[in-house]
Amino acid sequence: MAARPNPTLRQRRLGAELRRMREQAGFGGSELGRLVGMSPAQVTQMEAGKIGISMERLRTIAATCMCVNEPLIEALSSIITEREKPGWWEEYRGTLSADFVDVAEFEGQARRLTAYTMAFVPGQLQTGPYAAAVFAQTFPPLPRHEIDLRTAFRMQRQRLIRSGATPYSAFIHEAALRMRFSGPAVLSEQLGALIEDSRQPTISVRVVPFEIGAMPSSSENFTYAEGPVPELDGAQVDTGLGIRILDAPAHMARFRSLLARFDSAALSEEESRDFIGTIKKEMESKRE
Repeated sequence: MAARPNPTLRQRRLGAELRRMREQAGFGGSELGRLVGMSPAQVTQMEAGKIGISMERLRTIAATCMCVNEPLIEALSSIITEREKPGWWEEYRGTLSADFVDVAEFEGQARRLTAYTMAFVPGQLQTGPYAAAVFAQTFPPLPRHEIDLRTAFRMQRQRLIRSGATPYSAFIHEAALRMRFSGPAVLSEQLGALIEDSRQPTISVRVVPFEIGAMPSSSENFTYAEGPVPELDGAQVDTGLGIRILDAPAHMARFRSLLARFDSAALSEEESRDFIGTIKKEMESKRE
């Protein structure tokens, strides 16, 4: 089988879980290959997501590695069977950077999404003018057509959330609510849209106010995605050099702990709507 030059996020995740399964069994790549009839090179390529495997091969590897976690094996089987069903984001592969496509795929496969942002309103809830203003702040500056393309892609990503297909929760720091990317008018419109979104049954918006003080890692913008089984949870983290998508158990435990802290400190949904409304009125007064 020819190696894939650019495996998708899901293909890479399948490979990572197979590597984790092998390591937990205490096998090296060569040893596993000998036991299941693969060359060491094939094992390496499989774990990098560069070659696919059949359902039968997955079951053989799981049995060899003494994995008895049937829900996980079934979830990994689903990744294999879904490989012939490309998502809408594949249309943008080669047009936008791999980071953008990976984020859309990451969100598209989640059972539930929970975000925390401190620098801006979460992308899943941004209005078009606000999103364009955020992209316009990129340094070095982007050309206009690139800003428009990224904005259109972000608006398409939002269909998953606004349709109610995937439950979505956002913890938004007060700093993000006050950050002006393009003046008070754009921010006021964004805050109004945020209030309306928060009234949807599948969307929860809660504010983390300044008054609670500093919190551990509160400077990170991240999105936590719940998979079909806890072992397939993941987290997308924004950095100054792009995004990182993490899946190591230790990382997942850390993000779950952070979300529990935000849950205990943030305002309630109703209090958050009132709080956002107050900031919106402040912005409207600055437009007069």
